[in-house]
Amino acid sequence: MKNIKTIQFDFGFKVELNLNNNIKTTNSKKAQEDLVFELMDSLTSPIIVYKSAWQDAIPKDLLSKITISRMICQLKREKMASITEVVAYMMPRTFEAPLPSEWVNIYTWCGFQYATIFNNQNQRKEMKEAMLDIIPEKLSDHEQGLLKYLRIWIYDKRRKALKAKLKEVKRIDKHKPVKIQEKLFEE
Repeated sequence: MKNIKTIQFDFGFKVELNLNNNIKTTNSKKAQEDLVFELMDSLTSPIIVYKSAWQDAIPKDLLSKITISRMICQLKREKMASITEVVAYMMPRTFEAPLPSEWVNIYTWCGFQYATIFNNQNQRKEMKEAMLDIIPEKLSDHEQGLLKYLRIWIYDKRRKALKAKLKEVKRIDKHKPVKIQEKLFEE
């Protein structure tokens, strides 16, 4: 048998077969819009922090790393906030009052994960030695559940804030006066 050369045309949608033999179509334009929204979410969404008088005390270095952390989460296809965002969210809360022990474990574990990702090898070694007695090696199942819930909650809040921001921009653009072109050609 000869190899048959085939040509596949892209008509703007994908067809996926379910186990129930139902045909599910997805619009590629919708997929592209979702991709653009995901990028906008990673790059321009507001940073969600705990409402407190201490929210201005979050270090600028930590805040500057949130965008790259979001991009890493997007590459991993995680529909959750990054560990860096969790640290930024929890930091003002830690200044107000003592946390319950499970949240202390979550905060210190997340802080150490952030530090190991964004610091060089020498700093990591020094931090690990200094924090060895403080950080838990592993979070319990309950603590992992609380962390996952917090990450999803932060992710949902930031996406809602971005959608509200985009709606506001569209509303302002609709009411903007349109300049009418008076002459098509100069004489």
